[in-house]
Amino acid sequence: MFENLSDKLDRAFKVLKGQGSITEINVAETMKEIRKALLDADVNYKTAKTFTDDVRQKALGENVLTSISPGQLLTKLMNDELTELMGGTTADLDLKASPTIILIAGLNGAGKTTFTGKLANYLKTQKGKKPLLVADDIYRPAAIDQLQVLGEQIGVPVYANLESKDPVAIAREGIALAKQNGHNVVIIDTAGRLAIDEAMMVEIEQVKAAVQPHEILFVVDSMTGQDAVNTAKVFNDRLDFTGVVLTKLDGDTRGGAALSIKSVVNKPIKFIGTGEKMEALDVFHPDRMASRILGMGDVVSLVERAQQQFDEKEAAELQKKIRKNKFDFNDFYSQIQQIKKMGNMKDLMGMIPGVGKMMKDVEVSDDAFKGIEAIINSMTPKEKENPDLINPSRRNRIAQGSGTDIQEVNRLMKQFDDMRKVMKQMSNPAAMASMMRRMPKM
Repeated sequence: MFENLSDKLDRAFKVLKGQGSITEINVAETMKEIRKALLDADVNYKTAKTFTDDVRQKALGENVLTSISPGQLLTKLMNDELTELMGGTTADLDLKASPTIILIAGLNGAGKTTFTGKLANYLKTQKGKKPLLVADDIYRPAAIDQLQVLGEQIGVPVYANLESKDPVAIAREGIALAKQNGHNVVIIDTAGRLAIDEAMMVEIEQVKAAVQPHEILFVVDSMTGQDAVNTAKVFNDRLDFTGVVLTKLDGDTRGGAALSIKSVVNKPIKFIGTGEKMEALDVFHPDRMASRILGMGDVVSLVERAQQQFDEKEAAELQKKIRKNKFDFNDFYSQIQQIKKMGNMKDLMGMIPGVGKMMKDVEVSDDAFKGIEAIINSMTPKEKENPDLINPSRRNRIAQGSGTDIQEVNRLMKQFDDMRKVMKQMSNPAAMASMMRRMPKM
């Protein structure tokens, strides 16, 4: 995400590279490049102009310290201003009421039903809530089926009334059922509608008036850029929603919607969709997103994703095995499955500072682990538990069984062996301290 914008901003900062001071001329030149980069990213023109004018004024008012360069100073100012542009602070859901009623609205094809499932999964697994989904799309035949499939997948019940054609009545019935069965969150998935369809807009206003939702989330496809922002404005005038959800952000290399929407509708972005899996939903943090746009990574989000997938008890057991040098292929396979659940591999690498720029022209397939998994699955249980048993004849058999060649098996064995050595070293405090002492010299 934001690949093109990050690349162009990086080129814009090079205007100041090697400059000893910030001047009216070199800042104007840099700002011109930044404005062009923002407009190319489909950022609203007024937003782009105001943004660059603000950065320019602040840059000219700053003294460049001897310890930093003008380029570094401008990067810091850009980071602060991008954070403010996208909302400044993280906007949480208001979940105080029981049941909390959340109404989902948006255009056709924006990803509302998928988001509804993801949100229920997030509230259940991360917030300890007991959600109920309400299928309130009476127009799209597959909408109810889709929500029921998602509900089954994440273990969340779905209320649907196939006989009724009244979305207001269905929403009320769902809330009544939630109260009856002790659900503390109700998420109502409504039909997609165009802002110009007056009858449909009146209908969702009636649903809002009837259920008095605590949160109204407007779901928008981020890949539609300025169209998304313009639609959000029209919907906000009618519904006064509480937050925006940007879907398909993993496929959006421009990022115009994310950068413009807050300044145009003055409502926070609350969530972003970063993939098709039910876990591929992130709370939107403006400061972390600004860092990623500027190529500075997002280690905090990476650690949070890892914490969500890695079981504490399992990690403690694994640490014991590493200390005793007993880390085996079963453990390695388990780690791969947990990493895969964390999301798209290229997206994860982009969270590591500096790696995003290195990876920009590299295609990382989500099937990157397929060959490794095939090799491990072709091992016997004994071989998985005792990697040292795997001699040349066993390697040949594993290569044939996994549909790979002997070189791939040898490469994996070497990498696994090297990894075990490093893990053993890192689990030894004395060795770790020695490594840290050597770091400055290295």
